[in-house]
Amino acid sequence: MYMEQEKIVPVYDERGGEKDSVVLPQIFRFPVRKDLIRRAFLSEFTARLQPKGRDPMAGKRTSAVSLGVGRGVARVPRIKGSLRAALVNMARGGRAAHPPRVEKVLKEYINKKEKRLATISAISATSREDLVRQRGHRFSAETLPIVLDSSVLAKISTAREARSLLESVGVYEDVLRAKEGKRYNAGKGKMRGRRYKVPKSVLFVLEDPRSPLALAVKGMPGVDVVTPTLLSVLHLAPGGHPGRLTIYTTEALKLLSRRFEVTLP
Repeated sequence: MYMEQEKIVPVYDERGGEKDSVVLPQIFRFPVRKDLIRRAFLSEFTARLQPKGRDPMAGKRTSAVSLGVGRGVARVPRIKGSLRAALVNMARGGRAAHPPRVEKVLKEYINKKEKRLATISAISATSREDLVRQRGHRFSAETLPIVLDSSVLAKISTAREARSLLESVGVYEDVLRAKEGKRYNAGKGKMRGRRYKVPKSVLFVLEDPRSPLALAVKGMPGVDVVTPTLLSVLHLAPGGHPGRLTIYTTEALKLLSRRFEVTLP
């Protein structure tokens, strides 16, 4: 069901004080479709996967043959002139039993309208306090989402000022949660540029990704910055779970409203 009334949230200035109020666009009144959000997330996540496969002749470039029966040894193919096994999957340097195939379908496909509806639904979930808390976010703000005046983008240029702003609006404790949750990645990913795993924290939806505010918060643990035109389910619902703690600007709300022009009953 749609929300019966439009939601009004305060607009904060660079000091974290309430400067004004704004009525959230109609997209925030959409129901949260967790099934669509999950599908759209899998579709966008698997689209980045690169197909991989084994060489069809890997482990088979050998003249090894079996010695046959009656010799007191297993009937596996052996290299000529020795008893070392080859070719079979249990031998050193042999073929793989079930190698990855290039033909395997890795990508989840989704219709354009379903993907659009899933993005709108994920945006709507950012205004639901129960869903945001279910994701594990910590905050003391009274209303969600957090909306900043667009003039803040040029007035805050240092991480110290950005921290003071986040403390004033009641979301900095979530950044501390991400910092405390940073841990070593398990497996070989540590050797491939994925040494640490950091929990997702605050998402900033800003119209200018190169603004002083955007550069000031990008280094904070778990914080992401995205423009309204590139906003997707990957940002709004990491892991396919909706309800990410999100901060918008007044101009970003207008751009989102234009991008997703909808009419609700």
